Amino acid sequence: MFFLHDDPSFASIFITIIFFIVFGSIAFALISSISQWTKNNKEPVLTVPAKIVTKRSNTRGGSGDSSAHTTYYVTFEVQSGDRLELKMAGTDYGQLAEGDFGLLTFQGTRYHQFERQKKESAI
Repeated sequence: MFFLHDDPSFASIFITIIFFIVFGSIAFALISSISQWTKNNKEPVLTVPAKIVTKRSNTRGGSGDSSAHTTYYVTFEVQSGDRLELKMAGTDYGQLAEGDFGLLTFQGTRYHQFERQKKESAI
């Protein structure tokens, strides 16, 4: 990279731009998370009859010496036919099965619990 030695101001500008891109990305992610957390806190806690439509997980990492991180999602369908996908802990995810009916408790995009009911007529 001979051009870095020819123009030292270019190198400092390049490093500054990279710094702002990285810092901006981190700041954006932090602000987005805080905004979603605040929005969820303003929402009422609702308990509604729902059916588990589907489950999915997203795994990142895990190659070489890095550890894997898995995020779990469950899609619920409420009486109106609307669907809601909620992120949850793996322990909750493992206890739920597609086709289950019950009472879903949530707040905005925040999952609280799912209480399984025995009869499909609960919906």
